[in-house]
Amino acid sequence: MTAVLAHALALIRRDILKLEGPDPDRCAVAALYHDVTETITGDMPTPVKYHNPEIREAYKSIEHAAGDSLLKMLPEELQPHYRVLFAFEADNPELYRYVKAADKISAYIKCVEELRGGNDEFRRAAIQTREAIAKMGLPEADYYMEQFA
Repeated sequence: MTAVLAHALALIRRDILKLEGPDPDRCAVAALYHDVTETITGDMPTPVKYHNPEIREAYKSIEHAAGDSLLKMLPEELQPHYRVLFAFEADNPELYRYVKAADKISAYIKCVEELRGGNDEFRRAAIQTREAIAKMGLPEADYYMEQFA
């Protein structure tokens, strides 16, 4: 879902808003791999991951080490191609913004699905996630939320 949304956001920027931005295909591929380190680390809930700076920095260090471990499992010839996908947060912050926005929109969609299913426990998360998307300052994300969410 995140890859589909990242691709859509880049297309919206390029084709609807007529603004310069990252390649939609590159956004999709980066989004495909954005959580790949979780195959080693497992998923840590966002509220825990961002609870305080020490936890956030420790988790980033763990993610970096997990990415390095995954790279070492690949043939040497393929490592450079995957290295950029595992470290795009630092190497390509613009691309990271699209993946992060897509990930948040995906979380918002999950909240809406849960609310439609009668699970009112997701109401607060839906509100907070929608606010976080609005604060990102991406016109394409705003467009997506207005037109499709």
